[in-house]
Order: sequence, then structure tokens, then C-alpha cells
Amino acid sequence: MNVNTAADVAELVEAHLPLVGYNVSEVLHRVPPTVSRDELASAGALALVLAARAYDASTNVPFARYASLRIKGALLDELRSMDWASRGARRRSREVEAAADRLRGALGRTPSRGEIAETLGVAVAAVDDARADAERRVMSLDVPGTAVADSVRDTDRTPEEQVLATERVHWLRAGVQELPDRLRTVIAGLYLEDRSIAEIADGLGVTQSRVSQLRTEGLALLRDGLNSAFDPDLVAAPERPDGVAERRRQAYYAAMAARAALGAAHLDAVPRQRDGLGRTADLVG
Repeated sequence: MNVNTAADVAELVEAHLPLVGYNVSEVLHRVPPTVSRDELASAGALALVLAARAYDASTNVPFARYASLRIKGALLDELRSMDWASRGARRRSREVEAAADRLRGALGRTPSRGEIAETLGVAVAAVDDARADAERRVMSLDVPGTAVADSVRDTDRTPEEQVLATERVHWLRAGVQELPDRLRTVIAGLYLEDRSIAEIADGLGVTQSRVSQLRTEGLALLRDGLNSAFDPDLVAAPERPDGVAERRRQAYYAAMAARAALGAAHLDAVPRQRDGLGRTADLVG
């Protein structure tokens, strides 16, 4: 049974965040350059957080293995949302290509459409349709020599679950964008831009140790911001509710909520200015 505390979740997420960048980079090598790294990273980071919260250590399954599966599944879900082709269309396309490969090896030449159709026991028109689907596909989830889409269980969400998942991704993006300048530079640099700690330290003019401290601080603030929206009970009670630090945290939560509500597409086009907390704020209305 999962009994992870908020501290456990934070520790697991912080220790395994590099898994997100690694898996995103692996996916980006196999997809068109139009695919957004930010969208994949957001989906992977959310999957890591959910994996940390659901992890049951009593299963004796290493968390890194468990989290990697959850992250890969989330990335595939994100890619599927960019791919209009149905699972059936992808399967038929693979069957046609597999049959063509077998015939090519046996005949020593490229097989005709009729020979492929005869091997599969279908009409020639079915072969043509399958190939047309493959050519029109926006994106393929198939890695050469293997079917990645079939290696993960079909976990299609209900409409309600899809809405919730989309909302969580929006909140995660909003949380990163609303972090104070230095924290945002560190978090975005490490987990969205594949920058090294040394490179970020040079850019900020601080030590690598300080970058690690900023990373911990940024992840904690981002975690509490997400929990404030989805799991308020996980947000620890402040030691000084009326203190400056707590007022800044509440201001961050509010800004994060406002940005998530407006939506990423609109916010990208909104001018920004500095506010009193060292953050960039949107000029709305």
C-alpha cells in the first residue's frame, strides 16, 4: 500500500528528474523536428510526480524502472494526441510492411501490390489504403524493427480524465513560468533545455553548489504550487502564516493559477513586466 508522504514524493521527484530529460531526448531522436520538447517534458515531469505519489516500495520494484515506464507511457500519450491515425490504421500499415519485407527476402526483389495482398489474404485496395494511411500520418510511433505503440498497455483516458490530465499539464507549465527568475532559469535550464549545472552556474555568476540549492528550492515551490491546486492537504502548514515568505508563496500560487486558467497559447503572446516579487508578470487588460 502506498504511504508516501509529501517529503517522500519530493525526494523521489528531485532524485529522478533526469529520467524525464533522458526519455524526452530518446523520443525526440525518432520524431519530426516539429514536435515540441516543452510539451513532452511537461508530460514527462507530470508523469514522474504522479509515479512518485503512487509508488509502493513494498513491491520491491526499483522506482527508477517504475517511473521510466510511467514517463514513457505519458510521452506516448502525448505523441498519440499529435497523431490522427488510429491504432488499427497503424497495425494494418505494419502488417503490410512486414509482409512486403518477407516477400522481398524470399523473392529477391520488391513484391507487387498483388503479391502482398495475396500473402495477407486481402484485396489489393486494402494494401493501397494501408499505405495511404501511413503516408498521410502526421507522426509515427513505430521505432524501426519494433512497435513502440504496442509495448505499452492501452490506457486511453475517459473524457473527464483527459480534461484533468490536460489541466495538470497546464498547471505544471504555468508553475515553471511563474517561478522567480533565478529558480525558473535553473529548473527550465536543467529539465527543459538540457543545460548542465556548470553552464547555468556560469550564466548566473554563482557556484554549482548554489545552483543545486536553487534547484531544490524551485522544485519545492513548484511542488507546493501544484499541490495547492490539486492536493491542498499535501501542502505543509507555514511556520509563520503572516510572514513575508508565506505571502510570497501565496502570491506565487495565485499567479500560477491565473496563468494556468488563461492557457498557454494566449500567454505566449502576452507582454510581460517585472513585479515586486522578482517574477515576470503578465499585462492583462
